[in-house]
Amino acid sequence: MLLDEASEVLEMFKHSFPLSMLFFVPLLIIISPASPVSAAHDFAVYRMQQYDLHGSAYGCRNALVNVEARPLDTTSFTRRCLVTKLMEFTTEKYKELITQNAGGVLILLPDNLTSLKPEEKEHVMELEQELLQEESHLPVYFTPETDELLELYHGLKHSINSDQAGSATQALMKSAGANGFQLIVNGPQSKAMPDFQVVNLQGKLSGYGIEEQLPTVAIVAHYDAFGIAPSLSFGSDSNGSGVVALLEMARLFSKLYTSSRTHAKYNMLFLLSGAGKYNYQGTRRWIEDQLDSSENSLLSDVSYVLCVDAIGNGDSLYLHVSKPPKPGSAGHTFYENLVEVASELSPGTTVAQVHKKINLAEDYLSWEHERFSMRRLPAFTLSHLESQRYMARNTILDTRDNVDTKVLTKNVQLITEALARQIFNLNNSGTPQVFVEGLRVESQVVESWMDYLGSTPRSAQLLDKNSAVVNTLEHGLSRYLKDVQRHVFRSDKRDPEFVFYNGATYQMSAYSVKPAVFDLFLALGISSYLAIVFLVAQIMPRHHMFGYEERLSHEGN
Repeated sequence: MLLDEASEVLEMFKHSFPLSMLFFVPLLIIISPASPVSAAHDFAVYRMQQYDLHGSAYGCRNALVNVEARPLDTTSFTRRCLVTKLMEFTTEKYKELITQNAGGVLILLPDNLTSLKPEEKEHVMELEQELLQEESHLPVYFTPETDELLELYHGLKHSINSDQAGSATQALMKSAGANGFQLIVNGPQSKAMPDFQVVNLQGKLSGYGIEEQLPTVAIVAHYDAFGIAPSLSFGSDSNGSGVVALLEMARLFSKLYTSSRTHAKYNMLFLLSGAGKYNYQGTRRWIEDQLDSSENSLLSDVSYVLCVDAIGNGDSLYLHVSKPPKPGSAGHTFYENLVEVASELSPGTTVAQVHKKINLAEDYLSWEHERFSMRRLPAFTLSHLESQRYMARNTILDTRDNVDTKVLTKNVQLITEALARQIFNLNNSGTPQVFVEGLRVESQVVESWMDYLGSTPRSAQLLDKNSAVVNTLEHGLSRYLKDVQRHVFRSDKRDPEFVFYNGATYQMSAYSVKPAVFDLFLALGISSYLAIVFLVAQIMPRHHMFGYEERLSHEGN
């Protein structure tokens, strides 16, 4: 009976070849060990910077990817996406990818960037600078390492590379047996944001007396950050520490200015400027609005402008100046007070002055105070960095762990004490400390602000007028200062000084795929299998019939 039923099934396939396809092909898919669901993986990726500055284009000009992944040691990257770890990637490889017309780059970032060795950090910062030297149409993405991505990475590394086969036959066989991944980034192409609005936040403390007749001290810090990828740019030291210092100084001096006994005859102006990492565009526009205004300018009687940038580490404070302040001037007095305060309160802290003239031939200004110096306003920048050439000012390595809260608290204490001695005219040796007990710099407040700023990406193109960072900083200033205002501006449409682009974060999908030659082999295998089944269906009924006739003849005899 079983043989008869098998014969009927084979007879069915014999007269209906398409039916056999519908039966066996789904059966092969069902018993296949690969799962289409487990073969796909989605993860967030962060695109390299893209911006225009003074008519020059920089960074990645393309965002879409739909190509096959390849490891670093592949010989050909044409229309392929390189998957590599951060420390393996070099500028030479980047130039090679551009030459070969590669389809993209996916760079895996280590879990803890601060754990890198000094030489590794140097490599990363140099790589960031080189990649942003000019524009490129090669999509470059960054993403933190995960178990799934490391599995993908190692799978590519250990897969058989058909490009290195000794013959065409070997290449064909290796290609058929290799496992690959298709990387896809869908969505709209990045576009310029011509109406992007940059925000400057301004607040002040009015001195005792007729405000217009009093000298002014301005405290300035830019609040944005910069790195190879906007979504990874936290800028904790440069310039999160400067923002925290300005906010803490505003808090402390506001307490002094609320009492008539400690109300100084100085106006204090506080400015948080936007787009500082893009040649201090926010500061430039704010100065122009102030000096070119027909109304009374806040800078009309400014004693000096103190810019704060990167003071969250180190045991030194450097006063960077474009023109050394003359003895007896307000700027020189502040410097002397700072040296004296440091020697009294923190003998281990060195205070020095660094003189560097403004080079108008360079595309970028070195420090924020140079924007004021170009308009003949006395200004200088305080930083723990001795030179403007430190790459640590513009890198994704500038994370929260890069700021020492104790050092930052100490530096803010020194700066506020030096300012207080000047505006209250306490220049005698042995002057008692002003900010003590309830007026002391609060380390908990400093740490709280640093935790917030160090966990929020603050690249300028992410900080429009409605961003949470701008709103939070404005609220922070409003708690201590009066007449806090927003100064919002756009780039000139006819001759734009800067242009930002959207598309900083995308979703990338990785699909496990086989090469096209594998489909060919699979089709040949299925065809051969079905042909064998068809032949068996043709032959087997005849043998069964012959056996049945023989049994009948034996029974008749």
